[in-house]
Amino acid sequence: MRALAQALPSLLLRLLLTPTPDALGTNPGLVVRITDKGLEYVAREGSMVLQKELLRITLPDFTGDFKIKPFGRGHYGFHRKLHGSLDVQVKGITISVNLVLGREPSGRPTVTASGCSSHIRDVEVDISGDLGWLLNLFHNQIESRFRRVLESKICEMLQNSVTSDLQPYLQTLPVTTEIDSFARIDYSLMEAPQATAQMLDVMFKGEIFNREHYSPVSFLAPVMSLPEQYNRMVYFAISDYVFNTASVVYHEAGFLNFSITDDMVPPGSNIRLTTKSFRPFVPRLARLYPNMNLELQGAMASAPFLNFSPGNLSLTPVMEIEAFVLLPSSAKEPVFQLGVATNMSAMLTFNTSKITGFLKPGKIQVELKESKVGVFNVELLEALLNYYILNTLYPKVNEKLAEGFPLPLLKDIRLYDPVLEIHKDFLFLGTNLQYMRA
Repeated sequence: MRALAQALPSLLLRLLLTPTPDALGTNPGLVVRITDKGLEYVAREGSMVLQKELLRITLPDFTGDFKIKPFGRGHYGFHRKLHGSLDVQVKGITISVNLVLGREPSGRPTVTASGCSSHIRDVEVDISGDLGWLLNLFHNQIESRFRRVLESKICEMLQNSVTSDLQPYLQTLPVTTEIDSFARIDYSLMEAPQATAQMLDVMFKGEIFNREHYSPVSFLAPVMSLPEQYNRMVYFAISDYVFNTASVVYHEAGFLNFSITDDMVPPGSNIRLTTKSFRPFVPRLARLYPNMNLELQGAMASAPFLNFSPGNLSLTPVMEIEAFVLLPSSAKEPVFQLGVATNMSAMLTFNTSKITGFLKPGKIQVELKESKVGVFNVELLEALLNYYILNTLYPKVNEKLAEGFPLPLLKDIRLYDPVLEIHKDFLFLGTNLQYMRA
């Protein structure tokens, strides 16, 4: 039986994506916009799956009556065990299904089929066997019956496919994703996806949080005004909220804390971390603590925030550094405090499925904030700190940024042909997508 095979080239599938009503909350940290181009690709992929499913439709046994003039009425029955053969050709299938998109309380997406209709333009039945010649005389009645049965089976198949295939597939969208030993990212949906004639917008929380314990941040995601662009299948609008919640997590975890001891100072340095080396410009330090080593302990004054402006990314971290004398008793005696400020530029890139970054160093400025050994010139210490920051701190941060964080993607989706733009308060990534069939 060649059921449906010749009908598939003319198949039309309309997906009417309808969001369920949901109360708007705070601004999303990340928005995924699927354009008309992307929705068309999804429809094509869906049509290919649908073609395979249509070929699996099994016709039920059914019977019927027809008039035979002038003899009266005839009766026919089609069963799965037949003597002979049955060829069915179906032409001009039109299917319309309403898919209602929503969200679970956990933040996962949901989809249900709220309505379905199908129409078959023409069905041709050819019956062979002992009585095939007789039944073929009444093909109009038989074909009309076949059409009604098939139209009903198509919608039944679609309803089942949405429940058993599409809904589980949407569940592969991650709600939380691990980044590293410090952090995870919250990709729960803030509301049901919003559909228009040209696009589908999906709003994610997009908050990075400590994997061991969650504590809310003290700032909100900004309002993002997405540009009207439709050249790519999908666009990701990633607000500064995502990056800055990450900064809070790593700051609280002490990732950027550091200490410098004399054995870390390069051999050719003009200054050593010893009280003897400080004698020319901090004589009191050398008198109070003769021939002792120093240790510098540094930390960020606060989590450094990434600033987004059109075409530009920057941040201005401020460090606090405290100097200690290492006493013979192994105790540490605080002697002075420094403030270190710098301007950095940043670069963000896209790597297959992740957003990665890189910091470019800027000039540092060192200020003496407090001293128990008198006021002194910090220029020599500025050179030492600059060396450490360039050769140790920057590489450590850039190594972490190179690991990146993953975007919210369904299973077996590959992104390609990316384009990146920096807008006020957010990164705008446009890309095409491909479903990688198993």
